Amino acid sequence: MKTKPLTQLALSTAIVAALVSGTAYAQQTSQTTPTQSSTTTTAPASAAAPASPGGQQAANAKNASTLQQVVVTGTATFGGLKKIDAAYSITSMSSQQIKEANPVSAADLLKQSPGIFAESSGGQTGANIEVAGFPSGGDAPFVAFQLNGSPVYPQSDLSFMDLSSMVRIPDDTIDRAEIVQGGPAVLYGAGMPGVTANFILKEGTDVPSGDIGVTYGTDDLKRVDGWVGFKISNNWYGSFGGWFRSDNYRDPHFTTPGDYGGSLSATLSRDWDSGELMFYAHALTDKNQFIADTPIYNPSRGNFSAYPGFNPLTGSLGSAADQFETIQTTPCHTTGCTPGGIPVNLADGRGTTVYSFGSNFDWDFGNGWTISNKLNYTNSDSTQIAFYNTSANPESLSSYISAAETADKLPTNMAVSANYTNGQPANLNQDVLTEGLWYVHKQLNSISNEFHVSDEIFDGNTLTAGNYTAVYDDHDQWYLGNNMLLQAQSNPSPIVVNLTDPTGTYQLSSNEGFVSGPTDALRERWYGVNTAFFLTDTWKIGQWLIDAGIRDEHEWQNGAWQNSTTGNLDPSPYTLYNMNSTYLAPGMTYMKYSKTAPSWTIGANYEFTPSMSAYVRLNDGVIFPSFDNLRGDYPSGTPVEKVHNQEIGFKYQNSWVYVDASAYHRLFYGVPYSFTNPQGSIQYLLYGANTKGVNLSTTFTPFEHFSLLLSGDYMDGHYTNTGLEEYTNEAGQEAFASMYGMVLQRQPKLQFRIRPAYTLPTSWGSLRAWLTYEYIGPRYEDLIESQPLGSYYDLSFGVQANVGQHWVYSVSGTNMTNQIGLTEGNAREFGFANQNGVILARSILGREVQGQIKYQF
Repeated sequence: MKTKPLTQLALSTAIVAALVSGTAYAQQTSQTTPTQSSTTTTAPASAAAPASPGGQQAANAKNASTLQQVVVTGTATFGGLKKIDAAYSITSMSSQQIKEANPVSAADLLKQSPGIFAESSGGQTGANIEVAGFPSGGDAPFVAFQLNGSPVYPQSDLSFMDLSSMVRIPDDTIDRAEIVQGGPAVLYGAGMPGVTANFILKEGTDVPSGDIGVTYGTDDLKRVDGWVGFKISNNWYGSFGGWFRSDNYRDPHFTTPGDYGGSLSATLSRDWDSGELMFYAHALTDKNQFIADTPIYNPSRGNFSAYPGFNPLTGSLGSAADQFETIQTTPCHTTGCTPGGIPVNLADGRGTTVYSFGSNFDWDFGNGWTISNKLNYTNSDSTQIAFYNTSANPESLSSYISAAETADKLPTNMAVSANYTNGQPANLNQDVLTEGLWYVHKQLNSISNEFHVSDEIFDGNTLTAGNYTAVYDDHDQWYLGNNMLLQAQSNPSPIVVNLTDPTGTYQLSSNEGFVSGPTDALRERWYGVNTAFFLTDTWKIGQWLIDAGIRDEHEWQNGAWQNSTTGNLDPSPYTLYNMNSTYLAPGMTYMKYSKTAPSWTIGANYEFTPSMSAYVRLNDGVIFPSFDNLRGDYPSGTPVEKVHNQEIGFKYQNSWVYVDASAYHRLFYGVPYSFTNPQGSIQYLLYGANTKGVNLSTTFTPFEHFSLLLSGDYMDGHYTNTGLEEYTNEAGQEAFASMYGMVLQRQPKLQFRIRPAYTLPTSWGSLRAWLTYEYIGPRYEDLIESQPLGSYYDLSFGVQANVGQHWVYSVSGTNMTNQIGLTEGNAREFGFANQNGVILARSILGREVQGQIKYQF
């Protein structure tokens, strides 16, 4: 296989060039039509490479359904490994396999890697991603996303910024995805011991090739996709493409689409016999409605049904009535004044704007020496405006007003005036909710570089040394709280409540329906540097391939955040809605953090035959605290979180079956947490987790043109080394419980997917159809198993007709049986959350169908 270029002088040139324009990753191996996603990977390919980078991708795509496919994620040298040779778990998916998975987001695609559960019910962004055996209560702290082998951002555990929000799937410019769980990935890049998802862009081809497609679907989906690859001149190749779409996902009745945006990507490659230089640029701007938890009937444990006025499959708290608001943030001090504020548009949701530029140099000197360098710069700006639940279940408007009068110690027998914001009178007997309209603005910058140099020190033995360095920052501004009084129904109207007696009129809610000001106000800035040196040795001894490596990683962080205080935002005693608000105050608080920790791995793969192998692997990884961890309750001196993984695996393929199976044992140590003990003092402790499990990815092809994919995971994980947790029990009383021995929060013990597919050859082309049944087992929202989320299934389908050489017609759909499937319970309520048979929770989306016409050349 053709390798890629780099010398020290060329490296310097590449770094300067990438800073100006952008870069890419040319170790590609790709796939375009196969039917199964696979796991684990390989030894350097030996076949001669096609002339163009895109040709190399196409050649490797022919092996996408076999153990001969070459993958590059988590490997020491840029040539990659064949799946048959890899002593670790990697799921690789071609563009066609991605299409057949019917993912609703980049996070949702990760479920194709056994043991990963993505809660994508919130929309395109803001997904919670759980990795089997890694304890977390939301976001995606143990998932790293890469573009062409470089991290899209070096930290994975930022509040309001899971890294899947910086990537969109589907995208015709993506050649393939490679998803690695732990293993040697702890040595390279961000060193993630959880999951590393690498998305690799398509490159140019000798003969111009590409596609353009138009898609229409439910929720008024309109979308255009396109991509073209071409030859520029002798050994220079280019590609360009992207997408644009407009969608009213869970129709919010906004005056503009709830989801709206697009993406563009481009590559420029220079190919030599000894290697390749590639530049890439990627731009994404997308606005995405974020779905909050909503009321759902919960008559018994694990059973759920629709709440009156709110369909959990299609409903939204967004509406034309609450789309445009002003959040009060800054106090004023004169009679009758209006506090300063920030105008917000709920249609902006949890979208983002991302610009990435990168370059890759790979070079084979021909005497056993190879060199590789990946450089990336990313800038991201996101303004997140969305509803978040306050943990308060629905109640009648009259009950809400009565409770507020008592809490605010108002006079009795006050006259009540309740109106919607359009001036129409509100029904005092209707159910209402309070939802927080949160504002978060994040600005991120990062530049990372990873350098590998390898030498075959003797026949079959290759030593690799390298360095990964990332410099990054995060500037945030938050205003959380801002509770709004809304109808407990889909597309609600805010409610304005005034209470009058002879002394005056008390405004329980503002003219926009707010019943509180900010409960949190934050302006912060952080700077971080992460640098790691690693050394890896791979040794081919007969049918054995043994690898071992160590990484020494240093994390430095420097942060500051503005002080805040609490008070009324104006001097009036009648504006109840903005009393006891939190706002920014003069002065800053500063923090520095500096620690070093090692990671290591050792693995051995034995190839019984060219189509059967087995492996064993041990690895230790580390998790450094994120910026938000350090600003929060992260005690000084807390040790770095550590993950120990033991894994065995087996891979086999013949004419009728493909099997990739593994068993693992994961130990997690040093997760910091705090709680208030029965004596009323705060305790800081560490907890861990102990998990055993089995992953399976297999495809049966019992007869020609038919395949059956079965993939899934069984895991048994529990918390260890824990103390007491304070919570409110079913009787509304303060209680204490231990997490020890409880199952890991939000993670299913059992999940699996079955996908039969059949391809029918015809005189005009071919017709391919597939059906996917997905089962997600019971889970618990909380740490002490008091909020059961039950189980659910999802039935999706796809049909694709290839007509002649150019035309492709396809139809696909998800959740065709309209199942209610909870992925999240009341995340703001620790312990029992069911009140009068109702719970705040979030379900997967209901039935979605779309059709596409595509022209390929």
